[in-house]
Amino acid sequence: QVQLVESGGGLVQPGGSLRLSCEASGSSFSIYSMGWYRQTPGKQRELVATITSDGSTNYADFVKGRFTISRDTVKNTVHLQMNSLKPEDTAVYYCNADLGVRRGLTITRDVYWGQGTQVTVSS
Repeated sequence: QVQLVESGGGLVQPGGSLRLSCEASGSSFSIYSMGWYRQTPGKQRELVATITSDGSTNYADFVKGRFTISRDTVKNTVHLQMNSLKPEDTAVYYCNADLGVRRGLTITRDVYWGQGTQVTVSS
């Protein structure tokens, strides 16, 4: 079984910074990509940033220049450095991982989600 454990959310003032982390652990797996999504009440979950196994990154337009996604391939961890935070960045942030999980002689590709971490930007 694979688990995604997130950390780093909290309350920050506008213009401040936070760093989110997500570690994938559990069964034998390979990572195709990892990333972050966010959701506010009444809205669909939306992509924030992703990073693939070859290091390619993708950002939503509303975070370009402010957020940076990075990874630690040894620790199977992805980070999201969030700078210049705005009140509209307030949301629950979810870690996402596209993994190939080995089960016996087979490898099954599937998407996993973390439990979510609250980010609140308010004065």
